[in-house]
Amino acid sequence: MTSMSALSPNIYSYLLEQLQPLVEGLQTIHKAVPVSGGDINEAYRLDTDVGPLFLKKNHARKFPAMFEKEASGIELLARPGVIRLPKVIWWGEVAEEAFLVLEFIESATPDSDFTERFGSQLAALHAVKGPYFGLDHDNYIGSLHQANRPTNSWAEFFVEERLEPQFEKAFNAGYFHSSQRREMQRLFEKLDIIFPEEKPALVHGDLWGGNYLTSTKGEPVLIDPAVYYGHREMDIAMMHLFGGFHKEVFYYYHQQYPLMEGWQRRTDLCNMYPLLVHVNLFGGSYAQQLIHSLKYFV
Repeated sequence: MTSMSALSPNIYSYLLEQLQPLVEGLQTIHKAVPVSGGDINEAYRLDTDVGPLFLKKNHARKFPAMFEKEASGIELLARPGVIRLPKVIWWGEVAEEAFLVLEFIESATPDSDFTERFGSQLAALHAVKGPYFGLDHDNYIGSLHQANRPTNSWAEFFVEERLEPQFEKAFNAGYFHSSQRREMQRLFEKLDIIFPEEKPALVHGDLWGGNYLTSTKGEPVLIDPAVYYGHREMDIAMMHLFGGFHKEVFYYYHQQYPLMEGWQRRTDLCNMYPLLVHVNLFGGSYAQQLIHSLKYFV
């Protein structure tokens, strides 16, 4: 039994006990090496006698069922078999700590065919349609609760499950004024004529440049989803919000599954949701960007 200095001996024993029935041949976890895992979770590479695994850890009471919902989202995105995600191995809780163990995917530099693969595979994912906008359970966007009550109307879902809850949270925290609240209400009344009608698409839900990687085989790999069935322009818009995606990805996406006319104009509208999330997570520096977009649409 090799010491794991980054984790307690009790956690080591618990993980080994849980993983041995699930990982063929696993006998020993040699060490846990801290790796980048975002702002919410601790993340480790578990070096084992059968190869590395990826471990996330956080506070179970602070983020109830977060890893259960993340595992469910990963499996939902992986089910169609059109784009790679890390395999879910196990999730669970002990002593108020929550854990998620995934396949460890070594990151590599994209090759010359990567943009075509990424664009076409993302289009294939968005071609997977659901029976409604939403999901059969709520989940998380970052560390914030993300409501997913199913509805047949994208405009209704976008208002009631996306924009309104986050705006009210930010408004109550003092980031916006009553005049901006009234402008948001006017925007809500116009949404059903702004968005073109499309069937609910399976979307990643938090597709910024830090939530994908390239495998050593050159595959696009999606990570850290905030899954639901929504308007596919939500993923496309967020890919433009902070950058990190080559323009050829969008070219190949459009070749396979063309976006509806006027999608570029709707990008800022779609990105009101992630901007509100960022206001609530990181403070008011994102509020001015939201206010600028709001004035454009009202």
